[in-house]
Amino acid sequence: MPIYEYRCVDCGITFDKMRPMSQADAPAVCSGCGSERTCRAISLFSAISKGSDGASRTVKGTGSGCATCGASSCSHCSH
Repeated sequence: MPIYEYRCVDCGITFDKMRPMSQADAPAVCSGCGSERTCRAISLFSAISKGSDGASRTVKGTGSGCATCGASSCSHCSH
């Protein structure tokens, strides 16, 4: 089940809630003040993988470069 991030309009805090995708946009009660005046926030994430040599690398599609291979520029894979 995915974890969604919400922001309260009344008190301004950001909180997480685990719920089914079908309820992602349904009202979420604020964990701080109990208000139902909340909205879903855009959540950012990064995924890092370590190779057999111990070096870290960005996992495909999560970097600031090419979404196909994760390289710093699209010239790496011609996309």
